[in-house]
Amino acid sequence: MTSAIIAPSILSADFAKLGEEIHACESGGADWIHIDVMDGHFVPNITMGPFIVETCKRITRLPLDVHLMIEQPERHLDAFANAGATTLTVHVETCPHLHRTLQQIKSLGCKAGVVLNPGTPLGSLEAVLGEADLVLVMSVNPGFSGQAFIPQSVARVAEIRRRLDAIGSSAWLEVDGGVTAENAGRLRKAGATAFVAATAVFKYPQGIAEGIRALRNAINK
Repeated sequence: MTSAIIAPSILSADFAKLGEEIHACESGGADWIHIDVMDGHFVPNITMGPFIVETCKRITRLPLDVHLMIEQPERHLDAFANAGATTLTVHVETCPHLHRTLQQIKSLGCKAGVVLNPGTPLGSLEAVLGEADLVLVMSVNPGFSGQAFIPQSVARVAEIRRRLDAIGSSAWLEVDGGVTAENAGRLRKAGATAFVAATAVFKYPQGIAEGIRALRNAINK
């Protein structure tokens, strides 16, 4: 199996010292920086926009994994791509023309990701699995950091891994929501290759680098 990616989500970062905390992620061994964009409509929270992506681009050389939890994401893809996103991930639930949206993302020079909420049937991915560079499984209901992991997510990861392997896809299989050192090993065994962690990194008692190290150890165990 391919090497695992750890993508700390700045949703749990201290924005008064965002640059310092992103540098701590970088020096602590993070692979990507995950940026959760929420619009207050598709999910009940409002977070950050292209300006934050542009700021992160200036702060770090790590790839920027931008998760668009927004309605009509196709209207904003250009802005996020221009701001420096490496990957743009959109929700099945918000994209009536999903195939076209993934193609639009690729035309902007970004990797194209697709994401499923916990209650969305896996079959809704079937027609676009071959187009996706990344598939993200939400293991909490999106909108807030610090929620409890939904255990059924492990089986969903395993089934998507089976489907990706069946078509020979090299897409990253990412998990986001309540990921900790306690469940990362099970997710890795199920076939996940990328792990988003917010609280488990930025609120880790011994610091950001130790939080990343704990996740890495659990994934590689």
